[in-house]
Amino acid sequence: MAKKLHYFNLNGLAESIRYLLHYAGEKFEDVRYDLKSWPDKKVKESLPYGQLPLYEEGGAKLTQSLAIARYIAVKANLLPTDPWEQAVLDSFVFTIYDFWSKVGTFIKEQDPARKAAIKKEIIDENIDFYFSRFEKYLKENKGHFGGKLTWVDFVLVGIVESANLFLGVEIQKIYPTVGMLVKEVLSLPGVKEYVATRKPYVI
Repeated sequence: MAKKLHYFNLNGLAESIRYLLHYAGEKFEDVRYDLKSWPDKKVKESLPYGQLPLYEEGGAKLTQSLAIARYIAVKANLLPTDPWEQAVLDSFVFTIYDFWSKVGTFIKEQDPARKAAIKKEIIDENIDFYFSRFEKYLKENKGHFGGKLTWVDFVLVGIVESANLFLGVEIQKIYPTVGMLVKEVLSLPGVKEYVATRKPYVI
């Protein structure tokens, strides 16, 4: 069954999905688009909602990065069977994306002064607001959001790396337990081999 993941040649919202796919041992085509030449009208019009990422499997299409990641997580046995535990993990994922939404606002802003102000707020306030709480929870739960490796850990690592790229920071150096989780995920079978062959992302 042919599998494809469509996204830009960046980490952004798709790197955690790439990590999950490689960890799960899934064979897939990693289709990448140049952000500088986006939008490609023909490609954009072929997308269900005109947005990336898009995951294809056997001709079926799935949109929304968290929906894709969660689906792959089920296949990789990275999602608990208990509904409450699933909901708790979902709440963490949505909170991680609350942080990312602020980075997204910075990325999209065109006015230089406003962009600088947004970046300052993220670095001075938002990073610590979210990551001090992530750090505390990880310390109390064996270094993982679910007490063991789950899909949320992959999502956090992908967002940390993406925020670092766009903001020019190194979040994992400020929060050591987060840093340990980053190192763990990047050293997992499949992920490690992918990272070793990956070219550095630039914006």
